[in-house]
Amino acid sequence: MKARVGIGICVALALVATANLFPGRAQEADKQQPTSNGVPPANPLQVALLRWYRANTTTRFTVGDQPYGVAFDGANIWTANFDGTVTKLRANDGEVLGTFEAGVEPYGVTFDGANIWVSNVGDGTVHKFRASDGKTLGVFNVGKPATWMAFDGAHIWVPYGVNSIAKLRASDGKNLGSFTVGVSPFAAAFDGQNIWVTNGQDATVSKLRASDGTVLGTFKVGLGPFGIAFDGANLWVANRNDGTVSKLRASDGKLLGTFQAGVGPYGVVFDGANIWLSGDPYTIELRASDGAQLGQWALTPTTGIGFDGANVWVSVLNDNSVAKM
Repeated sequence: MKARVGIGICVALALVATANLFPGRAQEADKQQPTSNGVPPANPLQVALLRWYRANTTTRFTVGDQPYGVAFDGANIWTANFDGTVTKLRANDGEVLGTFEAGVEPYGVTFDGANIWVSNVGDGTVHKFRASDGKTLGVFNVGKPATWMAFDGAHIWVPYGVNSIAKLRASDGKNLGSFTVGVSPFAAAFDGQNIWVTNGQDATVSKLRASDGTVLGTFKVGLGPFGIAFDGANLWVANRNDGTVSKLRASDGKLLGTFQAGVGPYGVVFDGANIWLSGDPYTIELRASDGAQLGQWALTPTTGIGFDGANVWVSVLNDNSVAKM
């Protein structure tokens, strides 16, 4: 695994159906004593309702070498591969639809509604591809390393360099300005009005007004913040260096909670109800309302993570694959 993984800085579901439908029987079953070998007896009501456990299954598809970024374009999954390519897979069955050259050490990938944008840490460029056929529509220079981007509806925001984020007009890639954030900016997210940027070395998150790039606040999170995602009200930040995830209120940046998230959480995505984190040694699902862990999967190490409306996709770095969960 390459040293660039740091780019400079190195989930129990409640079985409520049983309790709600058959409260008396469920309580009786819960009172059963363990068997002679210490294992609790099976609850027949849970078995009958097919709610015995949550299946821990994934399907993997081969992509390029060392995939880091993942994005969904409405029909397909795209991965940014460190080998200089980007892979397009059909989301319903994982069939590879194309592999396209994408600069030096592709890292982040973002969809703007029509096109795919790929950032490259090796040469500081951003490539724009037409999502329908992978045709290159432009290559734009921002600065090294160009990391995980965000789309605000009209612009692509690219964290890069020591402490900057660039605003590119999505229609033509024109650079509309670079703005100062914290040290070692890693990933960006859009909350509907503002851009949020994780600053890995500072252990902070910067909030910028999307209209003009004005910094509206800088907020402390855990150590080594990497991935960030918006859940409709709050921002979730994966703190890779202390194994936590921070939940910040989008309106004012207030810290609403810090939750355990394995050893090295990396990327974050919201599935409409829960928060998923890629990382090492587990991919983890947390309930967005209270941060309770709902499950974990031993896919390691995972980096990029995305949601296609039905399934979560994570890039399995050293396996050169993407897993559909």
